[in-house]
Amino acid sequence: MEIVKQNLIFEISDAPTLSCHASTIALHKNSLYAAWFGGTTEGADDVAVWLAKKDGKKWDIPFKMSASEHIPHWNPVLFSLGNRLFLYYKKGETIPEWQTFYRVLENGVWSEETELVPGDKGGRGPVKNKPVKSRNGVIIAPASLEKSEEKSENTETPPAGQSSKNSWNVFADISTDGVSWQAQELIAADVNLIQPSIWETSEGLHAFMRSDVGAVYRSDSTDGGISWTAAYKTVLPNNNSGLDTVYAGGNLYVVYNPVIKNWGARTPLTVSKSEDNGKTWTEMLTLENAEGEYSYPSVIEADGFLHIVYTYNRKSIMYVKVKI
Repeated sequence: MEIVKQNLIFEISDAPTLSCHASTIALHKNSLYAAWFGGTTEGADDVAVWLAKKDGKKWDIPFKMSASEHIPHWNPVLFSLGNRLFLYYKKGETIPEWQTFYRVLENGVWSEETELVPGDKGGRGPVKNKPVKSRNGVIIAPASLEKSEEKSENTETPPAGQSSKNSWNVFADISTDGVSWQAQELIAADVNLIQPSIWETSEGLHAFMRSDVGAVYRSDSTDGGISWTAAYKTVLPNNNSGLDTVYAGGNLYVVYNPVIKNWGARTPLTVSKSEDNGKTWTEMLTLENAEGEYSYPSVIEADGFLHIVYTYNRKSIMYVKVKI
């Protein structure tokens, strides 16, 4: 593997907001799109969703995709489905109050904002990582719930004196069109899990999940995402931060912080490969290893390349193209 391109989507000096985080990437009609949330700080009332497009060598100037409405926006997810590009995102003062909204790009025009499941609280559809369109044509969205009512200046670290035991649960949300969804049962687990990343092989569907016990957890489904095995611990470390996976050419790739500590450092950021569907791993690339925060990666594969975006010190979004 080798990095063929690595650059910020926007220079820090030209950043549209003071802070940014939780990026997502999709390839749609030969163009790359990236989105993230940005504002004064995570959870602030002015945080909105931003988007940039890349047709040629450079990313276009980012533009705001959602009005702040004095309500924090969170965790956008891009998903290309035929002629449509979906942008899902959350709104809410607290995570348990999240409501999911979406917009659709079709024929060069973005639709108006629409609530995904009217009246739902807690979040539906994809929570951080991209959905997967399975071999039987069904769309599986990696979803999760966080039931803590606490709110802090930075929800990525627990408030002083508060345990990280926040009743985190993972489930699959299933759709045929990207608009109407059916939530499945929560995946059984004896630890707190959120923000799954899903892939499909000939063996079925699989999910890696962020945990609060220093390790990535996994669950598997052989019936198209309706039922899942109880979550079990993998050999991959996890620092209680987001990760993402992609299955390409018979190999599984994961982009993550290989740190064995709950609320551990969000550096380094690496790419590892498994040739046996996640049983054993080889570290292939280090994307970042300096002090700072390099986190919440999103990864897709196209034409033998990985396209990756991630948080760059909360000041910009980094884009990396990797030849595999």
